[in-house]
Amino acid sequence: MPPPSQTTGVLHHIPPFTAFEPSIQANPTNIILWIGGLFDTYHSTRYPYTLASSLPPSWSLAQLLLSSSGLQWGVGSLDKDVAEISKAVAYFRNLKPNGKIIVMGHSTGCQDAIHYVTSAAPEGQQRAEIDGFILQAPVSDREAMVSLMPKEKYNAANKLAQEYVDSGKGEDVLPGASIDFGSCPVSARRWLSLASPDGKGQDDYFSSDLPDERLKASFGKITPKTPLLILYGEKDESVPAHVNKEAMVKRWVKIAEDAGAKVDPQSTRLLDGASHNLNKDPESVAQALCSRVNRFLDLVEKHSTKL
Repeated sequence: MPPPSQTTGVLHHIPPFTAFEPSIQANPTNIILWIGGLFDTYHSTRYPYTLASSLPPSWSLAQLLLSSSGLQWGVGSLDKDVAEISKAVAYFRNLKPNGKIIVMGHSTGCQDAIHYVTSAAPEGQQRAEIDGFILQAPVSDREAMVSLMPKEKYNAANKLAQEYVDSGKGEDVLPGASIDFGSCPVSARRWLSLASPDGKGQDDYFSSDLPDERLKASFGKITPKTPLLILYGEKDESVPAHVNKEAMVKRWVKIAEDAGAKVDPQSTRLLDGASHNLNKDPESVAQALCSRVNRFLDLVEKHSTKL
Protein backbone atom coordinates (compact mmCIF):
# COMPACT_ATOMS: atom_id res chain seq x y z
CA MET A 1 0.00 0.00 0.00
CA PRO A 2 1.44 3.42 -0.92
CA PRO A 3 2.20 5.93 1.84
CA PRO A 4 -0.23 8.78 2.61
CA SER A 5 0.05 11.59 0.06
CA GLN A 6 -1.77 14.60 -1.30
CA THR A 7 -2.11 16.29 -4.67
CA THR A 8 -3.66 19.65 -5.44
CA GLY A 9 -6.12 19.74 -8.29
CA VAL A 10 -9.71 19.92 -9.47
CA LEU A 11 -12.23 17.25 -8.53
CA HIS A 12 -14.87 17.01 -11.25
CA HIS A 13 -18.19 15.54 -10.13
CA ILE A 14 -19.82 13.73 -13.05
CA PRO A 15 -22.58 11.75 -11.29
CA PRO A 16 -22.36 8.94 -10.35
CA PHE A 17 -18.55 9.15 -10.49
CA THR A 18 -15.71 11.67 -10.20
CA ALA A 19 -12.57 12.66 -12.09
CA PHE A 20 -9.49 14.21 -10.52
CA GLU A 21 -7.35 16.59 -12.59
CA PRO A 22 -4.05 17.61 -10.94
CA SER A 23 -3.45 21.37 -11.11
CA ILE A 24 -0.24 21.53 -13.13
CA GLN A 25 -0.89 23.15 -16.50
CA ALA A 26 -2.59 26.56 -16.51
CA ASN A 27 -5.02 26.37 -19.44
CA PRO A 28 -4.73 22.99 -21.17
CA THR A 29 -6.85 22.46 -24.25
CA ASN A 30 -6.41 18.68 -24.46
CA ILE A 31 -6.80 15.92 -21.87
CA ILE A 32 -5.95 12.29 -21.11
CA LEU A 33 -8.68 10.40 -19.26
CA TRP A 34 -6.89 7.74 -17.20
CA ILE A 35 -8.76 4.60 -16.10
CA GLY A 36 -7.32 2.24 -13.50
CA GLY A 37 -7.62 -1.49 -13.07
CA LEU A 38 -9.09 -3.80 -10.45
CA PHE A 39 -8.96 -2.29 -6.93
CA ASP A 40 -7.48 1.01 -8.20
CA THR A 41 -8.49 4.32 -6.63
CA TYR A 42 -6.81 7.73 -6.51
CA HIS A 43 -3.06 7.40 -5.88
CA SER A 44 -3.06 3.59 -5.76
CA THR A 45 -1.14 3.69 -9.03
CA ARG A 46 1.30 6.56 -8.83
CA TYR A 47 2.77 7.04 -12.30
CA PRO A 48 -0.26 8.99 -13.65
CA TYR A 49 0.78 11.91 -11.44
CA THR A 50 4.32 11.71 -12.82
CA LEU A 51 2.84 11.62 -16.30
CA ALA A 52 0.61 14.61 -15.56
CA SER A 53 3.63 16.68 -14.54
CA SER A 54 5.51 15.71 -17.72
CA LEU A 55 2.80 16.79 -20.17
CA PRO A 56 3.24 19.84 -22.42
CA PRO A 57 1.22 22.99 -21.55
CA SER A 58 -1.57 22.04 -23.96
CA TRP A 59 -2.33 18.76 -22.16
CA SER A 60 -3.62 17.69 -18.76
CA LEU A 61 -4.61 14.36 -17.22
CA ALA A 62 -7.69 13.40 -15.24
CA GLN A 63 -8.09 10.08 -13.42
CA LEU A 64 -11.62 8.72 -13.62
CA LEU A 65 -12.92 7.09 -10.46
CA LEU A 66 -15.79 5.15 -12.00
CA SER A 67 -18.59 3.58 -9.98
CA SER A 68 -16.78 0.25 -10.49
CA SER A 69 -13.47 1.50 -9.07
CA GLY A 70 -11.88 0.29 -5.86
CA LEU A 71 -13.76 -2.62 -4.33
CA GLN A 72 -16.76 -2.33 -6.67
CA TRP A 73 -15.29 -3.91 -9.81
CA GLY A 74 -16.87 -7.26 -9.00
CA VAL A 75 -20.40 -5.95 -9.51
CA GLY A 76 -19.54 -3.75 -12.49
CA SER A 77 -19.28 -4.44 -16.20
CA LEU A 78 -17.48 -3.12 -19.26
CA ASP A 79 -20.75 -1.82 -20.68
CA LYS A 80 -21.48 0.21 -17.56
CA ASP A 81 -17.90 1.52 -17.44
CA VAL A 82 -18.04 2.55 -21.08
CA ALA A 83 -21.32 4.40 -20.55
CA GLU A 84 -19.68 6.38 -17.74
CA ILE A 85 -16.54 7.02 -19.80
CA SER A 86 -18.71 8.36 -22.60
CA LYS A 87 -20.34 10.70 -20.11
CA ALA A 88 -16.89 11.87 -18.99
CA VAL A 89 -15.75 12.42 -22.58
CA ALA A 90 -18.85 14.51 -23.29
CA TYR A 91 -18.28 16.50 -20.09
CA PHE A 92 -14.67 17.34 -20.93
CA ARG A 93 -15.55 17.95 -24.58
CA ASN A 94 -17.89 20.65 -23.35
CA LEU A 95 -15.09 22.15 -21.21
CA LYS A 96 -12.52 21.86 -24.02
CA PRO A 97 -14.59 22.10 -27.24
CA ASN A 98 -11.59 22.47 -29.55
CA GLY A 99 -9.30 20.02 -27.79
CA LYS A 100 -8.23 16.42 -28.14
CA ILE A 101 -9.34 13.68 -25.75
CA ILE A 102 -7.35 10.47 -25.23
CA VAL A 103 -8.56 7.52 -23.15
CA MET A 104 -5.73 5.70 -21.36
CA GLY A 105 -6.39 2.41 -19.65
CA HIS A 106 -4.21 0.67 -17.07
CA SER A 107 -4.58 -3.09 -16.53
CA THR A 108 -8.31 -3.95 -16.55
CA GLY A 109 -8.89 -0.32 -17.52
CA CYS A 110 -7.46 -1.38 -20.89
CA GLN A 111 -10.52 -3.55 -21.37
CA ASP A 112 -12.65 -0.46 -20.85
CA ALA A 113 -10.58 1.47 -23.40
CA ILE A 114 -10.68 -1.12 -26.18
CA HIS A 115 -14.33 -1.92 -25.45
CA TYR A 116 -15.09 1.80 -25.83
CA VAL A 117 -13.47 1.90 -29.25
CA THR A 118 -14.42 -1.43 -30.79
CA SER A 119 -17.72 -2.67 -29.33
CA ALA A 120 -21.14 -1.65 -30.58
CA ALA A 121 -23.01 0.98 -28.58
CA PRO A 122 -26.45 -0.02 -27.27
CA GLU A 123 -29.27 0.56 -29.71
CA GLY A 124 -30.33 4.20 -29.75
CA GLN A 125 -27.17 5.37 -28.00
CA GLN A 126 -23.99 6.94 -29.30
CA ARG A 127 -20.61 7.17 -27.60
CA ALA A 128 -18.80 10.48 -27.45
CA GLU A 129 -15.89 10.41 -29.91
CA ILE A 130 -12.29 10.30 -28.72
CA ASP A 131 -9.08 11.14 -30.60
CA GLY A 132 -7.00 8.11 -29.66
CA PHE A 133 -6.35 5.61 -26.89
CA ILE A 134 -3.51 4.07 -24.92
CA LEU A 135 -3.30 0.57 -23.45
CA GLN A 136 -0.83 0.31 -20.55
CA ALA A 137 -0.36 -3.18 -19.09
CA PRO A 138 -3.16 -4.79 -21.14
CA VAL A 139 -2.85 -8.19 -19.47
CA SER A 140 -5.19 -11.15 -19.40
CA ASP A 141 -7.14 -11.42 -16.16
CA ARG A 142 -7.90 -15.04 -17.03
CA GLU A 143 -4.26 -15.99 -17.45
CA ALA A 144 -3.37 -14.10 -14.27
CA MET A 145 -6.08 -15.96 -12.34
CA VAL A 146 -4.94 -19.32 -13.68
CA SER A 147 -1.36 -18.61 -12.61
CA LEU A 148 -2.32 -17.31 -9.16
CA MET A 149 -5.09 -19.72 -8.10
CA PRO A 150 -4.82 -23.47 -7.46
CA LYS A 151 -6.34 -25.24 -10.46
CA GLU A 152 -8.97 -26.98 -8.32
CA LYS A 153 -10.12 -23.68 -6.80
CA TYR A 154 -10.24 -21.91 -10.17
CA ASN A 155 -12.31 -24.72 -11.70
CA ALA A 156 -14.63 -24.91 -8.68
CA ALA A 157 -15.23 -21.14 -8.75
CA ASN A 158 -16.08 -21.27 -12.44
CA LYS A 159 -18.45 -24.20 -11.91
CA LEU A 160 -20.27 -22.44 -9.07
CA ALA A 161 -20.50 -19.16 -11.00
CA GLN A 162 -21.94 -20.97 -14.03
CA GLU A 163 -24.53 -22.66 -11.80
CA TYR A 164 -25.57 -19.24 -10.51
CA VAL A 165 -25.91 -17.88 -14.05
CA ASP A 166 -27.80 -20.93 -15.31
CA SER A 167 -30.31 -20.58 -12.48
CA GLY A 168 -30.93 -16.90 -13.20
CA LYS A 169 -28.76 -15.60 -10.36
CA GLY A 170 -25.95 -14.10 -12.43
CA GLU A 171 -25.96 -10.83 -10.50
CA ASP A 172 -25.80 -12.57 -7.13
CA VAL A 173 -22.49 -12.30 -5.26
CA LEU A 174 -20.42 -15.46 -4.98
CA PRO A 175 -19.36 -16.68 -1.51
CA GLY A 176 -15.99 -15.09 -0.70
CA ALA A 177 -14.45 -18.42 0.25
CA SER A 178 -15.28 -19.85 -3.19
CA ILE A 179 -13.06 -17.36 -5.04
CA ASP A 180 -10.60 -15.95 -2.47
CA PHE A 181 -9.76 -13.06 -4.82
CA GLY A 182 -9.62 -9.95 -2.68
CA SER A 183 -12.05 -8.69 -0.07
CA CYS A 184 -14.80 -7.44 -2.35
CA PRO A 185 -18.13 -8.66 -3.72
CA VAL A 186 -17.96 -10.43 -7.08
CA SER A 187 -21.06 -11.43 -8.99
CA ALA A 188 -21.22 -14.72 -10.85
CA ARG A 189 -21.64 -12.86 -14.13
CA ARG A 190 -18.53 -10.67 -13.64
CA TRP A 191 -16.46 -13.60 -12.40
CA LEU A 192 -17.13 -15.55 -15.58
CA SER A 193 -16.45 -12.45 -17.67
CA LEU A 194 -12.98 -12.12 -16.14
CA ALA A 195 -12.10 -15.79 -15.56
CA SER A 196 -13.49 -16.65 -19.00
CA PRO A 197 -13.17 -20.44 -18.63
CA ASP A 198 -14.53 -20.89 -22.17
CA GLY A 199 -12.34 -18.12 -23.57
CA LYS A 200 -15.42 -16.07 -24.47
CA GLY A 201 -15.78 -13.77 -21.46
CA GLN A 202 -16.55 -10.14 -22.26
CA ASP A 203 -13.39 -9.08 -20.40
CA ASP A 204 -11.18 -11.55 -22.26
CA TYR A 205 -9.52 -9.18 -24.74
CA PHE A 206 -5.83 -9.82 -24.11
CA SER A 207 -5.23 -13.54 -23.50
CA SER A 208 -2.29 -14.96 -25.43
CA ASP A 209 -4.30 -17.94 -26.70
CA LEU A 210 -7.13 -16.01 -28.36
CA PRO A 211 -7.64 -17.05 -32.00
CA ASP A 212 -7.27 -14.53 -34.82
CA GLU A 213 -11.06 -14.38 -35.22
CA ARG A 214 -11.44 -12.98 -31.70
CA LEU A 215 -8.64 -10.47 -32.18
CA LYS A 216 -10.09 -9.33 -35.50
CA ALA A 217 -13.30 -8.53 -33.61
CA SER A 218 -11.35 -6.22 -31.29
CA PHE A 219 -7.99 -5.01 -32.61
CA GLY A 220 -9.29 -5.52 -36.13
CA LYS A 221 -12.08 -3.00 -35.57
CA ILE A 222 -9.90 -0.04 -34.60
CA THR A 223 -10.34 2.71 -37.18
CA PRO A 224 -7.79 5.30 -38.33
CA LYS A 225 -9.79 7.93 -36.38
CA THR A 226 -8.53 6.55 -33.06
CA PRO A 227 -4.75 6.03 -33.11
CA LEU A 228 -3.40 3.50 -30.61
CA LEU A 229 -0.33 3.29 -28.38
CA ILE A 230 0.43 0.08 -26.45
CA LEU A 231 2.71 0.15 -23.40
CA TYR A 232 3.48 -3.42 -22.33
CA GLY A 233 5.92 -3.88 -19.46
CA GLU A 234 8.97 -6.06 -19.97
CA LYS A 235 8.73 -7.30 -16.36
CA ASP A 236 4.96 -7.31 -15.87
CA GLU A 237 4.50 -9.76 -13.00
CA SER A 238 0.83 -10.36 -13.87
CA VAL A 239 1.82 -12.18 -17.07
CA PRO A 240 2.60 -15.92 -16.86
CA ALA A 241 6.15 -16.91 -17.77
CA HIS A 242 5.04 -18.93 -20.80
CA VAL A 243 3.65 -15.85 -22.58
CA ASN A 244 5.92 -14.30 -25.21
CA LYS A 245 4.96 -10.68 -24.55
CA GLU A 246 6.71 -9.14 -27.53
CA ALA A 247 5.34 -11.67 -30.02
CA MET A 248 1.83 -11.24 -28.64
CA VAL A 249 1.91 -7.44 -28.93
CA LYS A 250 3.28 -7.66 -32.47
CA ARG A 251 0.38 -9.96 -33.34
CA TRP A 252 -2.13 -7.43 -32.00
CA VAL A 253 -0.46 -4.61 -33.91
CA LYS A 254 -0.42 -6.55 -37.18
CA ILE A 255 -4.11 -7.38 -36.94
CA ALA A 256 -4.93 -3.74 -36.18
CA GLU A 257 -2.74 -2.36 -38.96
CA ASP A 258 -4.00 -4.92 -41.49
CA ALA A 259 -7.48 -3.50 -40.83
CA GLY A 260 -6.24 0.08 -41.40
CA ALA A 261 -5.63 1.24 -37.83
CA LYS A 262 -2.90 3.76 -37.00
CA VAL A 263 -0.68 2.19 -34.34
CA ASP A 264 2.28 4.03 -32.88
CA PRO A 265 5.43 2.05 -33.82
CA GLN A 266 6.62 2.39 -30.21
CA SER A 267 3.93 -0.18 -29.39
CA THR A 268 5.95 -3.17 -30.57
CA ARG A 269 8.79 -2.46 -28.13
CA LEU A 270 8.28 -3.60 -24.54
CA LEU A 271 8.75 -0.93 -21.89
CA ASP A 272 12.20 -1.80 -20.50
CA GLY A 273 12.18 -2.83 -16.84
CA ALA A 274 8.51 -2.01 -16.35
CA SER A 275 6.38 -3.96 -13.88
CA HIS A 276 2.59 -3.98 -13.96
CA ASN A 277 1.85 -0.60 -12.36
CA LEU A 278 5.41 0.81 -12.07
CA ASN A 279 4.92 1.60 -8.36
CA LYS A 280 8.19 -0.05 -7.32
CA ASP A 281 10.14 0.62 -10.50
CA PRO A 282 13.06 3.06 -10.83
CA GLU A 283 12.06 6.61 -11.76
CA SER A 284 13.69 6.09 -15.14
CA VAL A 285 10.98 3.57 -16.07
CA ALA A 286 8.19 6.07 -15.42
CA GLN A 287 10.12 8.70 -17.36
CA ALA A 288 10.44 6.33 -20.33
CA LEU A 289 6.68 5.78 -20.23
CA CYS A 290 6.14 9.55 -20.12
CA SER A 291 8.40 10.05 -23.14
CA ARG A 292 6.47 7.51 -25.20
CA VAL A 293 3.13 9.00 -24.22
CA ASN A 294 4.25 12.55 -25.01
CA ARG A 295 5.49 11.54 -28.44
CA PHE A 296 2.14 9.89 -29.14
CA LEU A 297 0.24 12.96 -27.96
CA ASP A 298 2.29 15.20 -30.22
CA LEU A 299 1.36 13.09 -33.20
CA VAL A 300 -2.31 13.03 -32.24
CA GLU A 301 -2.41 16.80 -31.68
CA LYS A 302 -0.92 17.43 -35.10
CA HIS A 303 -3.50 15.14 -36.73
CA SER A 304 -0.67 12.98 -38.04
CA THR A 305 -1.75 10.34 -40.52
CA LYS A 306 1.62 8.63 -40.46
CA LEU A 307 2.62 7.23 -37.10
